Amino acid sequence: MQKKRLGKYFVILLVVGILIFLTEHLFFRLDLTSDKRFSVSEQTKQLMRKIEQPLEVDFYLDGDLNPGFLRLKRAAAELLEEMSVYSNQPITIHYINPSLADNSEQRTKNYDLLASRGLTPTAVYERDNEGKSIQKIIFPWLEIHQQNKTVAVSLLQNVMGNSGDENLNISIENLEFQITDGIRRVLNNKIRKIAFIEGQGELSEAQTYDISRSLSRYFQIDRGKLGLNAAILNEYKAIIIAKPTRPFSETDKFIIDQYIMHGGRVLWLIDGVRLAEQNFSTAGISPAIDLDVNLNDQLFRYGVRINPVLLQDIQCASVPVNIAPAGETPQFEPTPWYYSPLLLTSPENPVTRNVSEVKADYCSAIDLVGDNQDVKATLLLATSNNTHVVGTPTTIDLSVNPKPTDKTYFNTGYLPVAVALEGNFDSDFENRMIPKGLTNTMPVIPKSIITRQIVVADGDVIRNDTTSAETDSTRLPLGYDRYTGQLYGNKQFIENSILYLTDEDGWMQLRSRSLKMRLLNKQITNEQRLNWQIINTAIPLVIFIIFGITYQILRKKKYRKITD
Repeated sequence: MQKKRLGKYFVILLVVGILIFLTEHLFFRLDLTSDKRFSVSEQTKQLMRKIEQPLEVDFYLDGDLNPGFLRLKRAAAELLEEMSVYSNQPITIHYINPSLADNSEQRTKNYDLLASRGLTPTAVYERDNEGKSIQKIIFPWLEIHQQNKTVAVSLLQNVMGNSGDENLNISIENLEFQITDGIRRVLNNKIRKIAFIEGQGELSEAQTYDISRSLSRYFQIDRGKLGLNAAILNEYKAIIIAKPTRPFSETDKFIIDQYIMHGGRVLWLIDGVRLAEQNFSTAGISPAIDLDVNLNDQLFRYGVRINPVLLQDIQCASVPVNIAPAGETPQFEPTPWYYSPLLLTSPENPVTRNVSEVKADYCSAIDLVGDNQDVKATLLLATSNNTHVVGTPTTIDLSVNPKPTDKTYFNTGYLPVAVALEGNFDSDFENRMIPKGLTNTMPVIPKSIITRQIVVADGDVIRNDTTSAETDSTRLPLGYDRYTGQLYGNKQFIENSILYLTDEDGWMQLRSRSLKMRLLNKQITNEQRLNWQIINTAIPLVIFIIFGITYQILRKKKYRKITD
């Protein structure tokens, strides 16, 4: 019996020793939730292993928060803690409540200091038990510091038309993307370049100022003409062709084509129709004709065609129209402008997932063409299910506005306006002569390596308004509607498009993460609040008492048998 006992102890010690060895040398974590909400992606783990210096995180979403924002705070804090497990260096989190101050003056100074750094506050309105409305100012932001570098990260995503709970759920879904985006920018020491192509009447620097400022957080942004150097684009991660109005030369087309064949990425924003918009302010009408910038053959070769049509949509922006009789004081009233559709964003692609509607102006439709099986096309933007196609040439008249209830007029829908293309593209210059005058030329590459392009059939999607002339220093935000004060998803769409085009490690796929909303029924919780409070507090006590009594009865019976 002594040998058996020693053998039993030896086995136990051996098992314990093996467990200690495994826990010292093997690392694993289990996430038993159905949507893996407590797991981080492999891309995030690789990013955290690249950290060479400790990170400091100032977390400003703190204080007396309502349940929704408290859930966002906990999700962000848990994600940071999970990410720190895989980090080579420690991540220290400092929770800061900007509203915590000795007096109102100091609190206002705290708010102003954060706002001056670009951390815009959010006003939250709540009602107490007596129905009184209470306003709270919170800062759903965090700042990531490493040495002398600081990056601000917004934790709150606002998608127009969604409820507060839906936006909070979207914010939680995007947390990993947003926080890793900030860490990537902190760690990034490489200069990556993108370029706006000029020379064909594209949008000016003032008209693309807002998106350029946004993209400058990630890239060095250049602008210029292509010239005669065939290799001039080789150093750029992506190029942007924003609303050209004059034809491309064969030389320019060849440079862009071979840039794509070498793996270059292009964001095309091309109008299909030419307008004389200045006529609207004078005569109220404008002719609309086919706009040919000599890219049809090239885009067709890549798999798309921009049709020379204009799309009208019931889901559209509004413009002020003077309804007062002639000679009387102007009286403006917002009127739907069907030529400014609010494009639907695809929830299936990381570029457009959880992005607000994108405002377009005089957009055209895109067709997918060709039989290249090596190219995959994905829809990004489309019109609603109440669309009308206007052929060209035609005349646009401000005074003519069809009725939105006319189903015979708005008789089509879901027409593509933007698509993403990925794969091996055929060259437009296969079996063609190289244009004369070029330098640094190489033999024509007939088929590209795997690369990406995005084609948008509207150049105004990337254009921000200016308060007056193009040289004016005051530019309005991209996607901002000066008449209604709405901010549409144009900036986020363009920014995501460039990040998607230049993404080489699958980081943008983090935007595809989906978490199931598990929201309580507010009506039931308010009506049955007391009942559930009693159940949650009383039942555990009753169960504990029953267990204690049963245990004592069984214990007495057991020892009574032994004594008998």
